[in-house]
Parts: sequence; structure tokens; C-alpha cells
Amino acid sequence: MSKITIAIDGYSSTGKSTIAKELAHKLGYSYVDTGAMYRAVTLYAIEHNYFDDDDRLYRSLLVGDLNKIEIDFVFNSTLGYGEVQLNGINVEGFIRNMSVSNKVSVVATIPEVRQAMVAQQKKMGAGKGVVMDGRDIGTVVFPDAELKIFMTATSDVRAQRRLDELVSKGDTKVTFEEVKKNVDDRDLMDTSRTESPLVKAKDAIGYDNSNKTKEQQYADILKLVEEKL
Repeated sequence: MSKITIAIDGYSSTGKSTIAKELAHKLGYSYVDTGAMYRAVTLYAIEHNYFDDDDRLYRSLLVGDLNKIEIDFVFNSTLGYGEVQLNGINVEGFIRNMSVSNKVSVVATIPEVRQAMVAQQKKMGAGKGVVMDGRDIGTVVFPDAELKIFMTATSDVRAQRRLDELVSKGDTKVTFEEVKKNVDDRDLMDTSRTESPLVKAKDAIGYDNSNKTKEQQYADILKLVEEKL
């Protein structure tokens, strides 16, 4: 059976990564979480103090360091998917907190950053047999992907999901209002940026999972994959 490229785009906290990981595992495909790549770049900027006290980014410093930023995914056999590494260090446990979430959309709007990440993403998926999720996979990275899915959910549902995830990881101080604002702010920045804005590809299948369990989502999307195969 020939392999295909599966592109899953959509808004933040719609569960793209969870579904993409399960699909990749089921199909024996590679999985690439492009959002994690932008989060890793954001973590790099934070660690190098490229944000001032008012959270403004020293953009030129970060752009000047792009050739020093190497991002890889190393397969974790226990988890069943690849964890993101930043310059050889596993940063999976550091890129999901609110300090990174509050800054990642700023970093992701920078054309030079997106161009560098897209170039890496194209290489990762050049041989097909890949499930890749993000904001511009079906429109920019793999416009010829055989299956494109665009995931949505209401902002309230997404904020609650994100809050539950943070609390499960021990972040009990964060509030729903804080997470909701982050979700809304990221939506605005993702859809309004000039470089690779978040839009639904013309040939993408829209999928609203506001009222769907993870099991229902997986079953629905696996059916779409099987039909395409």
C-alpha cells in the first residue's frame, strides 16, 4: 500500500497533536508536531533573554541566531511518538507551559522563523508516510497532501481543554480566564499574520470537535484516512 501525506491544521488546543500521534502510531507513519517546533524556538528566545521586561521580542537577535537552532524529534518507545529536542536537549517538558504559550504566536509571526521551520518540515516529510499538524501544513508546507483536515472547536471548549492539561501537569495556579485570553490572542495572531496565516485550505475537510470525545475524533478521522487510502 502506497503511503500518503496527512496534513492536520487548525486552531490552538483543538487536539490536533493528540489525534495526529495516534494516527501515526496506527499507520506506522512519522509524526511531526510543527507547533512544538515554534515552541522550541520560543523557548530558545526566552532562555537567551530575547524578550524584554515588557515581553517585547528582540527580533533581530533571534533571527540572527536561527542558524544556531537545531530542532529534531527523537522517538520515545514508551510514549510511542517523537519528543522535540532543541540543540540536542529534550525540551518536551518545558515548551507547553504558559510562559511559552504566551509568547509563541509572537515568534511564529516572524517571516524568517516561519521560512526556516517550513524548510525543515518539508525535509521531514519529503518521503511521504507522515502525519504533520500545525497551522499551515495543508496551505504552505504540503499543499499537495493527499488528505487535509482542518480542526476547529469553540474557544471556551479549547480553553477548558488547555486548562485541564496544565492542571494535570501540576500547574494549579493558572485560571480559566488566563487560558481563555491566551487562546483568543493566539487565534487573532494566527489568523491575521502576513506570513502563512491560519486559513482552511480549499480542499481541506473541516472537522468541529467541540462535542466529540477523543475516541470519537480518532474514529472519525481514521475513517477519513482509510477512505483516502
